[in-house]
Amino acid sequence: MGISLWHLIVVVLVVLVLFGTGRLPRLMEDLGKGITSFKKGLKDEGTKTIEDESKEK
Repeated sequence: MGISLWHLIVVVLVVLVLFGTGRLPRLMEDLGKGITSFKKGLKDEGTKTIEDESKEK
């Protein structure tokens, strides 16, 4: 029940039709920045929690 090659090709074609080839690199760049920001936020949240716990003692 995994994704076959044909499913992947159809998804790529639909994305190209919807967004066009001009906007696709910008869209991927924005997606990458969002993921990076999300990971940084998770990392900051984890360090803040540890720092807050050490300050309470």
